Amino acid sequence: MHKQKLKTKNRRRSVKAFAKTSQFKSKSNLFTTIKRLSPNWQACLLLAAVIVMGWGYAAVAQAPATAPAGPTTAELKVAIDTLWVAIAAFLVFFMNAGFCMLETGFCRQKNAVNVLAKNLIVFALSTVAFWAIGFGLMFGDGNDFIGLNGFFLSGVDNSPATGDAYKGVFSALSWTGVPLAAKFLFQLVFAGTAATIVSGAVAERIKFADFLIFSVLLVGIAYPITGHWIWGAGWLADMGFWDFAGSTVVHSVGGWAALMGAAFLGPRIGKYQDKQVVALPGHNMSIATLGCLILWLGWFGFNPGSVMAADPNAITHIALTTNMAGAVGGIAATFTAWLYLGKPDLSMIINGILAGLVGITASCAYVNIGSSVVIGLIAGIIVVFSVPFFDKLGIDDPVGATSVHLVCGVWGTLAVGLFSVGPGGYPWLVDLAGKPVGPHGLFFGGGFGTLIPQIVGILAVGGITVLISSIFWLALKATLGIRVTRQEELEGLDIGEHGMEAYSGFVTEASTDGFSQGYSSGEIPKGSDLPNTL
Repeated sequence: MHKQKLKTKNRRRSVKAFAKTSQFKSKSNLFTTIKRLSPNWQACLLLAAVIVMGWGYAAVAQAPATAPAGPTTAELKVAIDTLWVAIAAFLVFFMNAGFCMLETGFCRQKNAVNVLAKNLIVFALSTVAFWAIGFGLMFGDGNDFIGLNGFFLSGVDNSPATGDAYKGVFSALSWTGVPLAAKFLFQLVFAGTAATIVSGAVAERIKFADFLIFSVLLVGIAYPITGHWIWGAGWLADMGFWDFAGSTVVHSVGGWAALMGAAFLGPRIGKYQDKQVVALPGHNMSIATLGCLILWLGWFGFNPGSVMAADPNAITHIALTTNMAGAVGGIAATFTAWLYLGKPDLSMIINGILAGLVGITASCAYVNIGSSVVIGLIAGIIVVFSVPFFDKLGIDDPVGATSVHLVCGVWGTLAVGLFSVGPGGYPWLVDLAGKPVGPHGLFFGGGFGTLIPQIVGILAVGGITVLISSIFWLALKATLGIRVTRQEELEGLDIGEHGMEAYSGFVTEASTDGFSQGYSSGEIPKGSDLPNTL
């Protein structure tokens, strides 16, 4: 045992001795290598060592005594809320692509460029009009009927301060803790949606210039005035009118304006013959379906984004009620059309989904999942009957915008007064002080206290929008004329208004059933009277 310990000690000493010897040899080799260098290289190495030591000293000398403080919890909340509002605004903006596809697909081939051009330019015009005057009229401080401050996004504002801490001219938006730019961006995409609704109802016969002028007037004047009554802390809000994401503020306003435009324009040539409604089918149901799916996606920014805060419980609940209503609306429209029309019409399925989404928009934050199913179910049914109803009135709406946005917007607004769970029913139904707020529906023990203001709001907003829109349309009709000539309408607005075609290289030939069929330049059928070359 003693010999084993001695052997262990000897090994340790040997290892230490070897390490020291190795270090000595390494140092000796290093010094030997340096000595072999030329005087110039030795001077360079010395200078490099001095520089490295100097930088190290400077870094230590400049280092702060304590690490810089990170962002506070309040600052992080503002950042996250702003990010969510921006993402939601981007989703709503992308709905413009959905409207482009939907309306173009529902219209005839010869008018595709015109529909696309209207949907594209309308948001650009809406941006300028809403920035210059619309946002101030809608959210600027003023009176119960109109905003009088904040034009061109100017005026005092200390956003993202909220409640009593807010000091500025946009007090109506002091409940959301995001910068003013985020508030404006989100409201802007809503305003653009209202104008886009009109495009589909007046398609295939309106002059391009007149539509542009009307869009500016709608977004700059008509839409903000009624919006101020509800979202701008106006008289309807004081009465107890509730519209979370815009069944009335956006969809019904756009629907009323579209209805008056379609009425003053009159029906398309060939739509009504011998007191019969003649179908004028859209040319591309594929892109119409794509448009529906894009709009469905955009609604996840439209409704949950209206929380204007990254509240996980509120956002997910609203997304679920929104999706459920849209899904059930599509199912209801499918089977209703199957029974009523004899076939599961694709255009009705599309409009049924959109009807459910419009119907839930006002109440998505106030109702439970079961109620959203009922709301979507009823919306999907009524849209199927609404489309032929307007046809019987002689109102020619190529895409069914009035049925989807106006009729289902009214239904969605009434649903608030019927199905809302009541103040404090969900954690987000509280004010900034934590006091329970929110509508209380008739079917959930609230009586008529919420339903009556909803009815008053529907009538008031509808009445003023019809009045202002009629003035705009009649003024345009008396000055510029709002409808293209008969020859331009027959030839197609793509050529008459824009001098180009959406499908260059394709020609159309009337078939025996009265509809048109498209052929590419290399696929002209045998026996056709068309020339062999194009």
